[in-house]
Amino acid sequence: MSSIQNQHTVSVEDHNRITLAIRTMEKRTSGEIFAVVARQSDDYFYVAGFMAGLWALLLGCVLAIAATVSNMPINLTVLAGAQIASFASFLLIFKYFPAIRLWFVPRSIAYRRASNNAVRQFLAHGIHTTSDRSGVLIFVSLAEQYAEIVADAGINQEVEQSQWDAMIGVLIDHAKRDELANGFVEVINRAGVLLETHFPRREGEEIELDDRLIEI
Repeated sequence: MSSIQNQHTVSVEDHNRITLAIRTMEKRTSGEIFAVVARQSDDYFYVAGFMAGLWALLLGCVLAIAATVSNMPINLTVLAGAQIASFASFLLIFKYFPAIRLWFVPRSIAYRRASNNAVRQFLAHGIHTTSDRSGVLIFVSLAEQYAEIVADAGINQEVEQSQWDAMIGVLIDHAKRDELANGFVEVINRAGVLLETHFPRREGEEIELDDRLIEI
């Protein structure tokens, strides 16, 4: 798992390139490669609202302490009203400008939500149901700037996590240069070679999963 610095869009041409890369590699292995790109893995309204509420309370405490230290009179009713108004303003902003919500979400929470989404996609698309348990999900969540590879039990028994991490590094590097599709293609090729090593293609074997990029 790692971070991606910018959001990207995937064109029709890029979709076709990624599909071709998956189909090409799956001709060489009985393993299955599945690619998903999510625009965002959560709406974060409640998380952002909770954090904004904490900040409003903290600001009130800071102002109260500052007023006490400087011997300045402070009206607690006015202070509480200001905190409530501040919190309500944040909620309105979050409602009408959802892109701002992530500014208030700790990175660890955003990464956790994106990682959970990767697992959901892994299960929802049946990647865990392949005959050899050799399915691999290549997942990117753009808003959270997050990427992860989820491999099924069969391939995980054969492959060290460091090898997946190296592939994610390649994807991240391409994404930073606004070449997300190129990153997908290279990682698909590397994953295919790795799968071929441990799960070579058997004659007459059918493809079990979609061989295209899914956008959610």
